[in-house]
Amino acid sequence: MLAGPVPPSAAGCCRRLLAAALAAGLRPLLRGLPPCWVTARRAAGQWPSPGLRVPEAAEAERLVQQVHHTGVAVRRFIACPQLASTVQRCLQRGARPGSQPVLLECGPGPGVLTRTLLNAGVRVVALENNPAFLANLQSLENSLDGQLKVIYGDFCRLDPLVTKPAKPPAVCSEKLFETVGVAAVPWRADTPVKIFGILPQSKERLILWRHLFALYECSSIYRYGRAELNIFISEKEYKVLTGKPGNARTYQAISVLCQLGYEIQLLHMEPWSSFFTSLKNGGLAIPKSMWLPNDHLCLVRLTPQQNLFTGGLNPKNSPIFVFMVKQCLAKPKSRLIDRLQSWSLDNGSQLLRELEIPENAQTRNVYPEDYKRIFEALQSSNIFTENWWHDEVFENTRNINL
Repeated sequence: MLAGPVPPSAAGCCRRLLAAALAAGLRPLLRGLPPCWVTARRAAGQWPSPGLRVPEAAEAERLVQQVHHTGVAVRRFIACPQLASTVQRCLQRGARPGSQPVLLECGPGPGVLTRTLLNAGVRVVALENNPAFLANLQSLENSLDGQLKVIYGDFCRLDPLVTKPAKPPAVCSEKLFETVGVAAVPWRADTPVKIFGILPQSKERLILWRHLFALYECSSIYRYGRAELNIFISEKEYKVLTGKPGNARTYQAISVLCQLGYEIQLLHMEPWSSFFTSLKNGGLAIPKSMWLPNDHLCLVRLTPQQNLFTGGLNPKNSPIFVFMVKQCLAKPKSRLIDRLQSWSLDNGSQLLRELEIPENAQTRNVYPEDYKRIFEALQSSNIFTENWWHDEVFENTRNINL
């Protein structure tokens, strides 16, 4: 006897029963040895969503208020789930297909962004310097199968200049990356690690300078390749990093070095009021700014340039280049030719003519690429062999890293 067509309702029921049976059969596999598709996704740095509950803003704020905060620097936290989702999308924007690098989240605090990232399938290393937040984060780590690693440490105290082993929460990048399995890659390869953090305003400029020195020397995190920074900085600081030649208020030495060293991308701007602070009174602690707009925190992506070390610039002579730029822009209204002559350079006028740079150009009007060209041209002279250059460069580097 031939069977007739299955009624739609019966077909739907059959599909539901089949789906339930498959789910029941796969459940032990998901709990024990994962199926091959899960293994492949993990190998590519794409984890299945654990479906974690993300705390509401009020709950996260209560957790921050209950914690005793150490240190004098005001910390800011992401407590709003909507903001966490926005940041998660920004961090994953532009990701190439295939294996994804681990994300180092600095100062996760109540873990709102941490849970959001985990739910998006990101492998996270949480670096937290307040022991009061660690218990909650470690409990979350234990509930997952390797997708989260929690480490006691402070990213703002990365690779301190000490002869003894770093004492926690100070962190040594070599031990940190060894622990989380980050291996060194060639400079022109893809980024080996992504880093996210909210810089404390009182240390914002100092931390940026330290990273610039490490970038140009290929030290610290940059010994492993072009580590990508995704950081919230003040709006006024972002204006300085992207300052254009001729702008007396924004174009500084750090502008030149950042624009040469990094590809700078503005991912998002968020009002200060969207962040919760470590202050007992819940104040926003917005730093004042006389001349530049400063109504937002800016999420900025700093990706080291692939072609940074071309021409005559290399990690060994880069401290001299950094010092040269700082010397030129210490007095931004001074003429470039006067600065060259102060270095006992006899043929400064001829050098500028060959580089097609006006002899009367002020140092604040010289483009970043031209500073690199000037440095490469000076490499052929004996100016950088003078003892005073090396003494000044050493002192400059030491003061930044104290």
